[in-house]
Amino acid sequence: MTGQYIDRDADARTVLIVEDDTDIGELLVAILEEEAHCQALHACNGYQALEMVKWCHPDLLLLDYQLPDINGLDLYDYLSQLEGLQRLPVLLISANLPVYELRKSHLPHLKKPFELDDLVAKVEALICQRVEIPISQYT
Repeated sequence: MTGQYIDRDADARTVLIVEDDTDIGELLVAILEEEAHCQALHACNGYQALEMVKWCHPDLLLLDYQLPDINGLDLYDYLSQLEGLQRLPVLLISANLPVYELRKSHLPHLKKPFELDDLVAKVEALICQRVEIPISQYT
């Protein structure tokens, strides 16, 4: 039965949103919890995100590129080196995305402002990429 997948409980999915604008962060939490049916947590900066990943075990990182203490790409590079986070999907969001860097790293991204439907669709696709488990592991 290769190629088939079962999906874990959708409510167990966790998205860690790293966004320095509190209003945008809170809005993203509300949208993702309502529309993507996941648990969404908000960190205001890279340092707070580093602390939160220790206990929240996210299925997806939603990173603003322009953070006050570290840019989103550098934060992702650091987090993806940590034990258990090597294959953690990420979605970068910003009004000023570094196109060359993104092309080089092949990371998914959305340029602000973006359509909420686009955000939800990308988040759902990236979460499913992370949490789908081949059925063959259970047969």
